[in-house]
Amino acid sequence: MVVFPAYWEEDDSMSTLTIIAITLLCSIGLFGTLLPAMPGSPLIFLAVLVAYFNDSSARIGSGTIIVTGVLMLISFVVDFAATAMGAKRMGASRLAIFGAALGTLVGIFFLLPGLIFGPFIGALIGEFICTGNFCKAGQVGVATWIGLLVGTAARFGIGLAMVMIIIFKLF
Repeated sequence: MVVFPAYWEEDDSMSTLTIIAITLLCSIGLFGTLLPAMPGSPLIFLAVLVAYFNDSSARIGSGTIIVTGVLMLISFVVDFAATAMGAKRMGASRLAIFGAALGTLVGIFFLLPGLIFGPFIGALIGEFICTGNFCKAGQVGVATWIGLLVGTAARFGIGLAMVMIIIFKLF
């Protein structure tokens, strides 16, 4: 049995179903920040909106929505920029960057292994087609993959910050 703090029952500002929905959205969203092409930050932002529209004591205000919305947008920019900068740092061609993006999309259908290796393979193939140099293509693939890891870590950190804001505001 789940035990909630006593003020939830006294205040009655949120139903148990709302609390469960917020908890699930935050949990799935935080997990989603660890996987490429998963909508982790938007799910956490949705939890903020659920809390906002279902909290009669107004602990979640418009400022919280603005801050978490900006954090969600930053997570998209950081994720894209980290992968692209990892590839560009090794002098990747546009075809390699396109290959990494395509590899990510195709990788979705192969679950976690596809999401991990798809961008690497896509960048490797794109760079190899462009330059014909397998060694350079391998370096670009690794740099793209490292950029993906850095982007994932940043996305997770931002998602964690969003969840901490919700926890701080509600409790």
